[in-house]
Amino acid sequence: MADLSGKVALVTGSSRGLGRHYAHHLAQAGADVVIHDLRSDSAAEFGEAKSGEAVADEIRSFGRRSAFYPADLTDPRQTAGLVQQVVADFGRIDILVNNAGGDIGARTPRPTPNTALDIEPDDIRSVLERNLLTTMYACKYVGQHMRERRAGKIVNIGSVAGHLPAREGVVYAAAKAAIAHYTRCLAEELRPYEVNVNCLAPAPTYTGRFLATRSVPAHDDASRLRRVAQPEDMASIVLFLAGPESDRLTGETIVCW
Repeated sequence: MADLSGKVALVTGSSRGLGRHYAHHLAQAGADVVIHDLRSDSAAEFGEAKSGEAVADEIRSFGRRSAFYPADLTDPRQTAGLVQQVVADFGRIDILVNNAGGDIGARTPRPTPNTALDIEPDDIRSVLERNLLTTMYACKYVGQHMRERRAGKIVNIGSVAGHLPAREGVVYAAAKAAIAHYTRCLAEELRPYEVNVNCLAPAPTYTGRFLATRSVPAHDDASRLRRVAQPEDMASIVLFLAGPESDRLTGETIVCW
């Protein structure tokens, strides 16, 4: 396991789902971890935790500093305020994991319909704002902080959907594909400042939202690389990208098929 002792990590969308697992792994590796979500009660939407504050308590149980901060990252002013507050309270941000997002409709858990031609315009905006724009805003404000300090690791979370042709979730797939290229470009901008920027494109992974929004057929007899992934599978890759083992890696996207 990477040694992240003394590091401060901000994981967006981390009161539930994969973000919560990323936060746990970073804390177990020694980092203080800031928990974020849109609202405190977002954690309970799919029964994964009682509240954002409860997840911060989980991190503190590992002997690390933690706190929960609500913010709507589709609003650049709230994003900037979140970053300023974390730096004021924790002193700096060494690691940013841009996890917030999802194929989330403006009025429904997923857009309905969810194809390129029939999706509603407000669902297009919802998916792009929640995935691409939140990533860009968080990178902008945390990236400025890291550029000034000449140190940091940014891990953007895309999706395997951004690397495969899609019939459903087309806007989501396009947003995640854009994140991969944005990662390459930002990595070049921050390369002179010793800041690494990489991306993980997770495979389909068991989380509360995943199970609540689709039917998953049994696949117990499938090979390990054909099964739906477990959260720990993805969290271990985030840990690699956040840790010293990836110091010479920047601008890359790890795609999990």
